[in-house]
Amino acid sequence: MDNPNAVTTSPSGSTPAEAKAFLEAYPDIEAFDIVLTDANGVGRGKIVRRHELMGIFENGRHMPISILGLDITGEDVHETGLIWDTGDGDLRAWPIPGTLVPLYGTKPPRGQVLMSMYHLDGQPMSSDPRLALARQVELLAARGLHPAGAFELEFFLLANERDADGKVQAASAVLDGRRSGKTEVYSVDHLHGMEPLFSDIYAAAKVQGIPAETIISEYAPGQYELTLNYRKDVMRAADDLVMLKRLVRAQARRHGVTACFMAKPIEAYAGSGMHFHVSLQDDAGRNVFTEAAGEKWSPSLQNALGGLIHTMAESMLVFAPHANSWRRFVSQSYAPVAPTWGVNNRSVALRVPAGDAKNRRIEHRPSGVDANPYLVAATVLAGIVKGLDEGLDPGPETTGNGYEQATEKSAMPADWRAAIEAARHSDFLKSALGPDLHQTFVAIKQAEYLRVARTVSELDYHLYLHEV
Repeated sequence: MDNPNAVTTSPSGSTPAEAKAFLEAYPDIEAFDIVLTDANGVGRGKIVRRHELMGIFENGRHMPISILGLDITGEDVHETGLIWDTGDGDLRAWPIPGTLVPLYGTKPPRGQVLMSMYHLDGQPMSSDPRLALARQVELLAARGLHPAGAFELEFFLLANERDADGKVQAASAVLDGRRSGKTEVYSVDHLHGMEPLFSDIYAAAKVQGIPAETIISEYAPGQYELTLNYRKDVMRAADDLVMLKRLVRAQARRHGVTACFMAKPIEAYAGSGMHFHVSLQDDAGRNVFTEAAGEKWSPSLQNALGGLIHTMAESMLVFAPHANSWRRFVSQSYAPVAPTWGVNNRSVALRVPAGDAKNRRIEHRPSGVDANPYLVAATVLAGIVKGLDEGLDPGPETTGNGYEQATEKSAMPADWRAAIEAARHSDFLKSALGPDLHQTFVAIKQAEYLRVARTVSELDYHLYLHEV
């Protein structure tokens, strides 16, 4: 029997009118993906039939609480407290306004809507990553500040088959099958070979209202970057990234290639980042990071940088959440290796892009593309608030080669295990994510670490089988 205190008005702000208008506009759509994003950024949910959609917008949809306590493989992590401690009971997921969209190229036609998890009485479920970001946005709004931002998506397009050594390899051009093993960075002609796929990605983004912009060939064979337009609503910016990853993966699959969002899929080349551009607007719409006449930098910008630098080490598990994530942090690989800042400098962790002062922002560069954008944004915003509240100094600007200037005093975690321990003991991260999500996330990462640590790999046999 349902909880008598259960709400029937969506706590997410969604309305049945949105679903009704969508169904009228798209009479051919037969089914919908309902997608809840877990701590790893994995979409979990169901495919429902067309006639079920109105009920979801009117009453939400029951989903087990354990869906937010799964590891990257989809197995339960009991230490999260979300499995048998709760009896694996149902909570209620509600649609996220503005995310009900068609899925381009599906046959028969299908749609998609993102969901967030709430208790039956309508209170936010505190282990839902998106709601952790919502809480940080609300805390800033109470101060008269409103975060704006955008993510950049770097990814690889890989062949479905491995090479002769069992390694992944860059996909052949979908246009004519031509294969390039070179780093075709910024090559426009190289992009033309993937033009049919990119055209479908843009078309899919358009029907979903995702402001996908520039595509470039990046710094490794088969690597690309797709940028998103800046959003005044940082919640929507994170939704954009979640939805964009899903559609890129789907369109790549339809063209016979694999879209790969591992941080470091090919050992000899640079990995893939998920740079987060962020600024703060006041209630009047003014960018508080913009320097006044006569100032070199805004005090708010400097304090924000200071907060991000002071909290970076203990936050690295959010920015680099997987074993593979740590293979990306190599000197002179365009991935930052120390908590540094600089202007128009891609060798630092926090870059202040050059350009018009009214658009002043911070480019946060540590996160890999395998990170959860909701958790990244929540942690970055919390770091900025800490810097503003405590007037933290970012230290001197890094100029020139930031990799050569990285020092031991940076105290960054050396590896995944150290990052898990730093996160476990971090009062800042517990506050940024909330105690429940902090417990959930750290428990999941610890379980995944133990899975990797006990696995005997092919490299073990190569190094030790005949030698020790």
